[in-house]
Amino acid sequence: MCIITTIVIYNKLVKLNNRVENSWAQIDVQLKKRYDLVPNLVETVKGYATHEKEVLTEVTKARASVGSARTPEESIEANNTLSGALSRLLVVAERYPNLQANANFLDLQATLKDLEHKIAMSRQFYNDSVMNYNQKRELFPSNIVAKIFRFKEAAYFEAGEEVKEAPKVQF
Repeated sequence: MCIITTIVIYNKLVKLNNRVENSWAQIDVQLKKRYDLVPNLVETVKGYATHEKEVLTEVTKARASVGSARTPEESIEANNTLSGALSRLLVVAERYPNLQANANFLDLQATLKDLEHKIAMSRQFYNDSVMNYNQKRELFPSNIVAKIFRFKEAAYFEAGEEVKEAPKVQF
């Protein structure tokens, strides 16, 4: 009976861990789409807001850090930085009426908004999966099986401090 219980618990932990990994992969797909969109957005804004070099540089650096992230934790941190930089870029864009009327910019902005919504939904699903997995991993008797087979705690996708602050609009 003990062996059967161990097998059932082990299989449940594997299933939940796989769900966490799959939900991370779904986030990764959306983040890669956003990563690919950023250069087009920056170039479009650059044409109108040439003296906003600091914000454009910040977005470019944040995008580079996303590209060099190797673990989900590094990716979460880098993408939180990129989210903050993108929100500041969009605030800067509001200062330029000609840019606001540019069809290419409006299309890129709509695409980014759609991607941000998909990322938010994917983050929610990922965090739900992490919660279910971590909870199963910590509850008795699953915690014994998890410890024996070295199931590691999964990290939540949390918004960084720079994303929690509302961007400042100055005219």
